[in-house]
Amino acid sequence: MRPDTPAENVDHPAEAARLERTAGLYPEDAEALLLQAAAHLELAGDRPAATALYDRLLSTQSGLENPYLVRALKASNLWEYGHEAEARAIIDGVRAASPRDPAPWVIVAEALEAHDELEAAQETFTEGARLLLTDVTEPPYSTHPLLFGRHRVRRMLGVAHDDWDALADTLHSSPVSLDELHDPKRVWSLGSDNPAELEAEISRLRAELGAYREALSRPFPVAVLHWPTAELTELLAAYPPLSEEYPSHEEHLSTIEASLRELAASGTANLGIVTGTVPSYEAFAASEAASPSDTGLLPQYATTLAARGRAVAWPPQRGAACWCGSGRGYGECHGA
Repeated sequence: MRPDTPAENVDHPAEAARLERTAGLYPEDAEALLLQAAAHLELAGDRPAATALYDRLLSTQSGLENPYLVRALKASNLWEYGHEAEARAIIDGVRAASPRDPAPWVIVAEALEAHDELEAAQETFTEGARLLLTDVTEPPYSTHPLLFGRHRVRRMLGVAHDDWDALADTLHSSPVSLDELHDPKRVWSLGSDNPAELEAEISRLRAELGAYREALSRPFPVAVLHWPTAELTELLAAYPPLSEEYPSHEEHLSTIEASLRELAASGTANLGIVTGTVPSYEAFAASEAASPSDTGLLPQYATTLAARGRAVAWPPQRGAACWCGSGRGYGECHGA
């Protein structure tokens, strides 16, 4: 999640510098840390420095987990300080690449929206929705901003509702409807002398703030811990008491899928999977002054990995590979 605290309340340059130093200490988390650092630089108004960080990430030799997210953020930042042509070229490239992650779609669409390119923004939101949500019964939590943004832009364009707009309405949990929140005439009510109109607008703003706070309260997914075959074998050889938790790798995989489905059925949103490694787990246990054999440490380790941005959203997007690493599509593997 990108920081959004006003510059007057946070020393954003200092925070960006701290995150850069931390990225040097933890190279496995450098991508997430440097993205946060770039966001702080944007908020501080140092957009060229933010672009330099995005370029640093894009030039990395080890590869990125979310290259299209970095490109989208770079485009949005470039446009804000006058590099419109380069930003448009990057946005076109992101759209042409058709990433399976909703975040790049949302960022480039919102960049177009912010510069009054409403038709292009609607097309971008729709492309992302068509790619990620066609034939999807229950949209993943990560795709909700895609639907909400599309609804907002179409409302400003005065376009009639379609099925995805209706779906966005059902996913929206605020007591004030999306139609009302996205009403383009709302700006006029702020200058009204009518107390009833002003009171209604205050209620809408409170509802928006409540929804925003709810989103911030879930900055990372509720994650379940996954051990690849080799890692689980090494783990159990080093710490035999954990065999009670993991009788076999097949049962471990089945338990992960069953647990996530149970959480989803209970109404828990924003679910994910984190992949553990033995060295990382041992380091975490040492930091907690606990034994790696302690099964109570496992959920804490999973939460820590999720907080560090290591979670992969569950369920996978349509057509994506299964989370278990089998190489098969999710729908043909654990999603069957």
